Amino acid sequence: MTNIDRYRNEDISIAIIDDHEVVLEGFRSFMEKNGLRKVEAFTTVRELINRVEFHHFDIYIIDVELPDMEASELIDHIREHHSDAKIIIHTIHEEMWMVSKMTEKRVDGVIYKTAHLEQLLQAITTVNEGRQYYSPKFKKSQKVLSLQNDIPSPREIEVLEAIAKGYSTKEIASQLFISENTVENHRKSLFKKLHAHNMAELIVKSIGAGYINPDNLDLR
Repeated sequence: MTNIDRYRNEDISIAIIDDHEVVLEGFRSFMEKNGLRKVEAFTTVRELINRVEFHHFDIYIIDVELPDMEASELIDHIREHHSDAKIIIHTIHEEMWMVSKMTEKRVDGVIYKTAHLEQLLQAITTVNEGRQYYSPKFKKSQKVLSLQNDIPSPREIEVLEAIAKGYSTKEIASQLFISENTVENHRKSLFKKLHAHNMAELIVKSIGAGYINPDNLDLR
C-alpha cells in the first residue's frame, strides 16, 4: 500500500459486526496498521442498529451468521436508514444458499474468511470507490449459479427454507407476500429441480447441495 492509499483510507468510516471478539480485534489491528482509523466494532445486531439510527458509516462489514438477526434482515434495516450504504459480506460459508442470497441482496462485496486480510483491504478500497468486489471463489460460484438451470432461484430458496421449517403453504404465502398458488408452483419446481420424490428427500437433498443452511432452520 502506498502513502497515498493510506491517506485516502483515513477518511473511510467502517462498521464491523461479528460475534467473535477475537475476529474483531484482528480486524481492528490490521486496519489501523493500514491507515483505517474510523473503525467501530459491534458484537450484536442491537448495538449496531442503535448506532445506525444516529450515524452513517461509509462501509458496513457483516458476518453472515449472527446470533440475534439474519444478515439479510440486517442489510435491509441498514438500507432503510441509509439507501446508499456500501455493504461487504465476510463469511465462512461458500455454499450455494449463501451465494444465492447475497447475489439477490446485491451487496457491494463478498470475501471469505479463509482469504488473506489483504483481500479485505482490497475490498474496502474497491467498494469505497463505488465499484463491487467479489472474491474470485464467489464469482466462480455465481457463474455456476447462473449457468445451471436446476439450481433454485432466490425466491425458491426462501420457500425451501420455510418448507424445511415446517410452515404450511398458507403460512409461507403470508410470510413472503405471495399467493398460495405461487407457493405451490415453487414447491413443484423445487421437487423437479432437486429430483426429489417426497418432502424428506427434498429437504435432505437441499441441505446436501448447500442450498439451505441447516443451522438456521430452527425446526418447529
